[in-house]
Amino acid sequence: MNNRPPLSPTSSDVINSYKKRRKRNNPKIIYISAGVLLLFGLGTLIYWMTLPGKPINLLLATETPTPTVTATPTSTNTQTATPTLTETPTITTTPTFASPFNYTVQDGDYLASIVEKYNLGDDGIALIILLNPYKGTDPNTGLPLGVDKTGNIVPGQVILLPNPGMQLPTPTPIPSDLPRGTKLEYVVQSGDTVAGIAEKFNSTAEEIIKLNNLADASKIFVGQTLSIPVNLVTPTATRPPTSTPAPSDATATWTPVN
Repeated sequence: MNNRPPLSPTSSDVINSYKKRRKRNNPKIIYISAGVLLLFGLGTLIYWMTLPGKPINLLLATETPTPTVTATPTSTNTQTATPTLTETPTITTTPTFASPFNYTVQDGDYLASIVEKYNLGDDGIALIILLNPYKGTDPNTGLPLGVDKTGNIVPGQVILLPNPGMQLPTPTPIPSDLPRGTKLEYVVQSGDTVAGIAEKFNSTAEEIIKLNNLADASKIFVGQTLSIPVNLVTPTATRPPTSTPAPSDATATWTPVN
């Protein structure tokens, strides 16, 4: 038995109306769902194609320049054996002159060094002073003309040097008739002493020292010019040594013995 109450027209109409609306709304839901699914599929496809190595990624990717590593050469100092140059000593030859020659005095020069440089011998200084008699000072240059009694020379001065091997002139014997105390110029020679010079000129060492203002009689030098007062003393003749010869024939004396 059907105990349901009969539906009123009003209720039936409501149900029918609901069914009709439901039928009309179903296509919309389907369309919306299909659209959502389509969009989701497209998004998934696009995402997949943009992954590394996929077609779209290869099309859209920009070429990134790969840096080229340029090797910079490292400067390594390799020690190279440098040859050592051995300097050849330069032999400076001193010219040899056959006659007296001019020489310009250099810084540091003195008579003894010049004599040694040109090998002028033991009488070199005396010869230089003899060849360059002192004549005062040149008014144009202020340099000495010649060599004074003390043997002083200055740089820039021009002097006359003897040639190697030149000999001193032979001294002239002192005349015995020269007045007492006559002054003569004498150039000191190698081996000279004041006493020896005094004896040579019949003078005295005391007068020679006094006349030349010598502070030390033992410090005269070769080439120095001295004023000598001659004939102050009477020369004493030197007697030759005597000897008593032994008798060549000796006679033996016999004394008798008792």
